[in-house]
Amino acid sequence: MPAVHVLNGPNLNLLGTREPDVYGRATLDDIKARLAEICAARGLDLVFRQSNHEGDLVDWIQEAGKIGAAVILNAGAFTHTSIALHDAIKGSGATVVEVHLSNVHARENFRRHSFIAPVARGVIAGFGADSYVLALDALFDREERKT
Repeated sequence: MPAVHVLNGPNLNLLGTREPDVYGRATLDDIKARLAEICAARGLDLVFRQSNHEGDLVDWIQEAGKIGAAVILNAGAFTHTSIALHDAIKGSGATVVEVHLSNVHARENFRRHSFIAPVARGVIAGFGADSYVLALDALFDREERKT
């Protein structure tokens, strides 16, 4: 695993101010700083991106797959609608962990379906900003068991 790509979808640029009772007060910059510290301690590169555009996420998943990077993906609302992301993950060969800040299964019915989960290595949801750290830990653990 040469790098970890953390990819964030629509509206995640509003973290910290958008529905803090649901998503918490941590900003994307807070999450990035935390993950950067952990990756640096392990000697891994961190690529951290956010876009409100589905095609950007598709491009970034394909890019990660080409270099063998692991992906932590919070696709936001695209989780529940995007066959394009499903196909990008399936076709790229990238190891992907789907993450959500909130427990999507305890929310509206439409949030309970994921097009990403069937092609992801795993899903972590409901732990706020810690969901990203837990995903990173899972990727590290998986990598260590391979060696």
